[in-house]
Amino acid sequence: MVGAILLALLPGAGGAQATLERTPNLSGGWSGEAGQAYFHFLHRFQRTSAPARKVTSSPTFLLGYAPVAGVLLGVNYATSSTVVESYPNEWEGFGRWTVLSDARAPLTASVQAGYNEAARSADGALDVSRSFGPVRALGSLRVFSDAYGGGSAVAAGGGALLTLGPVVLAADVARVLDGSHEAAWGAALQWRIPHTPHSLSLQATTAGTGTLQGASRGTGRTSYGFEFTIPITLSRYFGGAAAEAPAAPVPADTGVVTIPIRNLAYGRVRLEIAAGTTVRWVNEDPVEHTVTESGGRFDSGMIRPNGGVYSRTFTEPGEYAYVCTPHPFMKAVIVVKPRAEGAP
Repeated sequence: MVGAILLALLPGAGGAQATLERTPNLSGGWSGEAGQAYFHFLHRFQRTSAPARKVTSSPTFLLGYAPVAGVLLGVNYATSSTVVESYPNEWEGFGRWTVLSDARAPLTASVQAGYNEAARSADGALDVSRSFGPVRALGSLRVFSDAYGGGSAVAAGGGALLTLGPVVLAADVARVLDGSHEAAWGAALQWRIPHTPHSLSLQATTAGTGTLQGASRGTGRTSYGFEFTIPITLSRYFGGAAAEAPAAPVPADTGVVTIPIRNLAYGRVRLEIAAGTTVRWVNEDPVEHTVTESGGRFDSGMIRPNGGVYSRTFTEPGEYAYVCTPHPFMKAVIVVKPRAEGAP
């Protein structure tokens, strides 16, 4: 039911790709993008031995929101949890704060605090990650006030990501340091779904659920499954009226105007310019977009993600409505006015 409601809100934002930045059982400091809500569906399956060969599933649902840059508030809900015996429904509320990002430092570092209702435990984590070309290394230190219902404990984990174009290979291992529990390992093949803000991860792991405690202890059996992520830009549905207001005309002597493409939207839905002005579109999303004039007068083709640029100089007065071919809900218009007399 929850998934159906969220899917009805699509398309979402072109924000950070969650599973491309972390391994199955480590966060890597990922905290999303400001103003975005997140719904992650993590589903893992196990099969018992013959003759029953019974298949059991262990889903974990993450609902989160990033109110400001570097902060993620969320809740994990897992069924069929083994964190505490005879307590299959596990809730974990948490807050994660990215204290360092690799835009300001050589690495990403975040702290997380939360409460696991099944274990009645106050839990915390320090997560770090650093990139070395196509390889990203991850580390985690976790503390539990009541680990698995049996007293306080500390766990540690490490992992790595290898980016091969649109595909990412991921692996990790985590363990409670007192040696009283089996280590949890995970491996995954992950990729961004083309022309969408969503990502998919196919996983094999011995961890049970997606909570801190569930991801720190092995179950003794290998589970196979997937994680699907749905980011949603709430500003597209709430408080978006200001973005629709016409922009002020651009003076005749303005040579270049830049329009960012961000969160599956053009940065200016209406732009008035003087003839002779160059408009430059910069694609800041992690997915491809186009700038395609509705009457066929120009077409950018696919603009590559994360910094791709398309420019066009408008010399003829008129109105130019354009859309994004893969995402036709993205619409905007440019009004070109005659150059003022005497203008160079």
